[in-house]
Amino acid sequence: MSFKKSLLSFCLVILGLTFSQAQDVVPIPTQAQLNWQNAEMVAVFHYDLHVFDGKVYNQAYNRITPIPDYNIFNPEKLDTDQWVKAAKEAGVKIAILTATHETGFALFQSDYNPYSMKALKWQDGKGDLLRDFKASCEKYGLQAGVYIGIRWNSFYGIHDFRIEGASEFAKNRQQHYNSMVQGMVKEIFTNYGDWAMVWFDGGAHGPEQGGPDVLSLFEKYQPNGLFYHNLQRADMRWGGSESGTVPYPSWGTFAYPAIGSGESAREEISRNNFELLKTGDPNGTYYMPAMSDAPLRGHGGHDWFWEPGREHLVYPLEELVNMYYNSVGHNTSLILGLTPNAEGLIPDTDAKRLKEFGDEIKRRFSNKIGSTSGSGNKLSIKLPKRTALNQLVLMEEISKGERIRKFIVEGKTNRGWQTIFEGSVIGHKFIHQFDEMEVSEVRLKILESKGEVQINDFSVYLLD
Repeated sequence: MSFKKSLLSFCLVILGLTFSQAQDVVPIPTQAQLNWQNAEMVAVFHYDLHVFDGKVYNQAYNRITPIPDYNIFNPEKLDTDQWVKAAKEAGVKIAILTATHETGFALFQSDYNPYSMKALKWQDGKGDLLRDFKASCEKYGLQAGVYIGIRWNSFYGIHDFRIEGASEFAKNRQQHYNSMVQGMVKEIFTNYGDWAMVWFDGGAHGPEQGGPDVLSLFEKYQPNGLFYHNLQRADMRWGGSESGTVPYPSWGTFAYPAIGSGESAREEISRNNFELLKTGDPNGTYYMPAMSDAPLRGHGGHDWFWEPGREHLVYPLEELVNMYYNSVGHNTSLILGLTPNAEGLIPDTDAKRLKEFGDEIKRRFSNKIGSTSGSGNKLSIKLPKRTALNQLVLMEEISKGERIRKFIVEGKTNRGWQTIFEGSVIGHKFIHQFDEMEVSEVRLKILESKGEVQINDFSVYLLD
């Protein structure tokens, strides 16, 4: 035995592990990460001042151009209950609101940020959209998350986290901005209760990069939430596109503790069109599941914010179903971007499609032909008679980490055992549709794993 291996074995003995047990160690998710994957479907509501300007949203322009009059904010029929109810009917279990976005305007009562709802004529400056949204989530039983945009702020002249220039004036402005952000973030973390998730869009550069210190505030005031993200930490990862899908396989583990953002992402992450974000890394030392995000109004466009006359961009039902299979069914959570309009409502077209989507998913997964669960390397579903099947669902007990490395599912036909699917990761959920096959038994065999495997659900279906 080599000196290095001898030393390793000695260390493992001290830790109470054998060498083979150490090889079986896999990253373990936090409770917040488990909650995230169990939610499966998430909504993010994008709302900001430019919803009211009657112009098509232009991100590059809006990042650098202040809104001339913030009192255009006037949602006369505002109803956050209607927003959350529409999301719930789609099957959403976590809902997120953009408390601030790239205009810099804060959709809540802030003592630190004067560019907030306190400044409005609307509701005599007493409105608080974040408060109303959180109350609606609690009313309808959804977990609430908050999205905080600090990388761009057209009102304060913040470009990629920074005030431009190196003068004393610029340094003072940067210090003021950082202090304001920290105060504002503390308000969000302490005035509204717990957040299931905090999403710093575009990241949250900290003091090491000249930005505000928000990670320490999160760790102090929201320690049980999901943090996404800065250059030090990411509790989940972007899935590499805004298509609402990831390829198979998509592992819940990753090689780095953070993912960066755009040009700040390390080359290993950004190469090949962010391939590593899409697939993850089965040997990664960090548990960091992917998200699959897309705007509901993304069919022939890409509208994260509402614009008039764009109902035709709402995805058709069949495309949303395809997203579900290639996100939730590929071990990620699907995030749909929803767009409240200038009246303060989710448009009827959007709400109707969300309900149709939720109803269709329920239909496709409500009638199991057979089901089982258990531990070990082999599970079987024996059917009372030869039966036609064309869909299966597998769910691993990921509270102990993703342990499965290779598996096969087979069906017993009148010609013997036939392969239905051979794959690698199962993770939280794997869904597979296949050509209709008549079988008397279906079996799952785990061919490779790191430690003992627990399957929470192995179910088969026939879809018409």
